Order: sequence, then C-alpha cells, then structure tokens
Amino acid sequence: MASIQTLKGSVKQWHSLGRTVALAIALGVGISLTACGKQTATSPANAPSAASVASSAPQGETSTVVRIGYQKYGTLALLKARGELEQEFKAQGVSVQWVQFPGGPQLLEALNTGNLDFGNTGETPPIFAQAAGAPLLYIANELPDPKGEAILVKQDAALKTVADLKGKKVVLNKGSNVHYLLVRALEDAGLKYTDVKTIFLPPADARAVFEKGDADAWVIWDPYLTAAKRSLNARILKDADGLAPNRQFYLAAKPFSEKYPERVKAIITSLEKTGEWAKANPNEVAKILSPQLGIDEPTLQEIAQHLPYGIQLIKPNVIADQQKIADTFYELKLLPKPVEVKTVAQITK
Repeated sequence: MASIQTLKGSVKQWHSLGRTVALAIALGVGISLTACGKQTATSPANAPSAASVASSAPQGETSTVVRIGYQKYGTLALLKARGELEQEFKAQGVSVQWVQFPGGPQLLEALNTGNLDFGNTGETPPIFAQAAGAPLLYIANELPDPKGEAILVKQDAALKTVADLKGKKVVLNKGSNVHYLLVRALEDAGLKYTDVKTIFLPPADARAVFEKGDADAWVIWDPYLTAAKRSLNARILKDADGLAPNRQFYLAAKPFSEKYPERVKAIITSLEKTGEWAKANPNEVAKILSPQLGIDEPTLQEIAQHLPYGIQLIKPNVIADQQKIADTFYELKLLPKPVEVKTVAQITK
C-alpha cells in the first residue's frame, strides 16, 4: 500500500525511472508502478519492436518518424484506428509509430525520456511531469467529461456516500486524472486525503484488486469505468460532476514542437476532423474501436452517450483549472515544489 510519502517520492523517481522506461520501450513494453513502488513491465497493444524503436530515434537533422503515445479509447485511439494520419504524413516521407500506455503517468515518462513526440493524458499527469522537469508542452484539449471518471464500489457494498470511505482502502492509478477526483471528492465530503488508505496500481491490476475485494473502492476513468459497471456489478459512488472538469490534454515534447510545428498542427487538424466525424457516427466509432481496443461494442456505445468530442486550443480558463489542480497537490505536499502551468502551455486567446 502506498502512503503520501510514497507519492511524494514518486516525483523524485521520475528521473531514476528514465533508463528503465527507455529500455522497456525498446523492448516493446510499458512501465507501471505497483503499490509498493516496484517497477513492473506490461505489454501494451501494438507496441513497436526493439528494432523499430531504435531506428525511429531522431538522428541527424530530420526525423522521418512521428512517435505518438495513446491510451484506450478517445479521439487519438480513433485516429489511429482509422489510419488517416498515416496518409497525411506519407506524402512527406514521414511514418507514424503508435505506442499504447495503461495511463498518463506512464505515457509522460516515455515523453520525458525522449521516447515519444506526442500523446494524450488526463489533467493530473502533466502536472507531476512538469514538477519533474519533463520537457512537455500543452497543445490542445478535449471538452470536459465529468461523467467519464468516478469512484466505484461493489453493488452490494454498505458504502452509500463518499464520507463512508473513511478508513477504507481505495485503489487508483498514481498521479492520474482520477487522483485529483479522489482528493476533491474527499474534500467535498468533509474528509482529509489521509482519511483513506490509498493503493496505487495501473488500471488492469487495480481492477483485479477491486474484483477480489482487496480494495473497498476503485477510482477510475473510461473505458475501464463503464466496462467495470457492466461486468463487475459495480456502481458509481461519486463521479466528477461538480468536482473536476476531467479534460483530456494533447501534449507534445517541447523539442519536437519547436522543431516540427507543422507536424503538431497536422496532428491537431486530423484530431479535429476525427472528432467531428465521431460526433456524427457514434455507432461506427464503437464498431471501429471494439477490435482495436478489445472492448465490446455495447460498452463503447454507452460511453459515447456522454463523451463530448471536440478539440480546442488551450485557453486561459483551462490553464486556470490546471493551476488549481497543481496548487491543490502542492498544498497536500504531494508535489516537491509549486509549478506554474502557463509556462508550459501554448495558450490562445
């Protein structure tokens, strides 16, 4: 089980994890952190081979590969599935390499170590990454989706409100968007962050712990959230409505953005087109993503009912929300130093 001290130490571990993550990427695996802070390898779908990663590392003046990290579901996953970005770059002699990650913290560690150029995460991972000195840049964001993350409990659990979590075990992905949801939900219920016992695990491992009953609650995002409701007889104790926006952010490695701004623009333009298509074709989205992600169509269709497709360039109010999250984690002593989010954001008026 991880304590607050463990989480504080996690930021310091970002750099020490660098070599491990770089090696794992080269071997076609991702890195996740267990509750005890040990490093374990997980094999993400569609991970590139060691040879392909080695050859794709930018060398010389121009790179011919764009390396994109994505997670299960969302516009970026759909863009990959449709293959349109590959066509966009093909004319320029540039290929696209996709790597799937179990969560934002793992994705940003790969970006931090120079193994990714672009990717998507929730609200909290970029804040921890910025505190660790990762060379990231906020490029754009999706519209808020507060129904897309929640605290889950078993259907027959005696827990009826967030206040009932006092003294209970709660499992979640460390430093992810749902970490802030837990903090806000506890605060809203009159509890302290230290009133619950946190267990930090990536989604697949967290689901197993929750299913076995070794945790009383699981704080998780879609598509894992909806899948768990449907298959584990779980119910929502509290979602993020009124507590957190739950935005998806698109981030680029700053060196990549500075060297290839036209490539970043091309990715964002493709995401905008994909989002517009998805809004008009929710059933088609489910059909396309189901085999790609290994998630059944009914689950994906249910998610599509609340998923607000729409890409926006970074606005001042969005950065203000991010700064509030950063300040909250610093006040809880979960960040080693305060961060100023606007210094790593490409803000438009």
